[in-house]
Amino acid sequence: MTILVTGATGNVGRQVVEHLVKRGADVRALVRDPSKADFPAGVSVVQGDFLDVDSLRNAMSGVSTLFLLSAVVPDEFTQALIALNVARSAGIERIVYLSVIHADLYVNVPHFAGKFGVERMIEQMGFKATILRPAYFIQNDLTVKDVITGYGAYPMPIGLKGLAMIDVRDIAALELLRREQAAAPLALDRINLVGPQTLTGTDIAAIWSDVLARPIHYGGDNTEGFEQNLKQFMPAWMAYDMRLMGERFLTDGMLPEAGDVDRLTKLLGRPLRSYRAFAAETVASA
Repeated sequence: MTILVTGATGNVGRQVVEHLVKRGADVRALVRDPSKADFPAGVSVVQGDFLDVDSLRNAMSGVSTLFLLSAVVPDEFTQALIALNVARSAGIERIVYLSVIHADLYVNVPHFAGKFGVERMIEQMGFKATILRPAYFIQNDLTVKDVITGYGAYPMPIGLKGLAMIDVRDIAALELLRREQAAAPLALDRINLVGPQTLTGTDIAAIWSDVLARPIHYGGDNTEGFEQNLKQFMPAWMAYDMRLMGERFLTDGMLPEAGDVDRLTKLLGRPLRSYRAFAAETVASA
């Protein structure tokens, strides 16, 4: 009984691998570059790529449960669909797919629309799967730590609707184990992954002000400026994709549904980590 984790060298995938190993699972990690595969002892590393079908066939051979995480790339939908088809051919019935909250609402945002398409294909192909729908990851803000501390501004376009930000460490590897250990494949399910609070841009600036003991202001509603800044270190298409996402933050937010927080808390067996705890930990480790 082997769990295959894709996207294993990224922040989310690495956390999933580590949590599974701690719970005694037999883990196989799919990576493009094995030299970056710094995993706990016992993890089987296999080199592969979603567009290299033979490598996928090799990686999925003998696998019972699949964690499907696809990167934000122009052909994300194609890559995920190939992976699903190869998984079905390999006889894998138990799948956990990392989508995104409100994938069916942010219909004009390319990487949201791609993930919603994958969700539909999972349904249409009859997979027994859990679709995890995370809100904004708190750890995304590590990329703007220097702006916050150096310029006294929180620049992310969060807006006033609010985002139910989640700590990346709260990804439920337990859901993979639940599917892996079930006597028979479990029915299709969706789980919103949310944090304990829904925070606005001004809320987050206030948290940083408290933690740093100096004023931090919120200046993130300028999505055009956000796009231009992103273009300095990512492709223009991706910067535009992120801008469109930011605009939906402003108009719609990322809001939990009733019962989401209680469900996650029960699943994890502990309270969800807060943004304030993240900010304090970030400052303490600087």
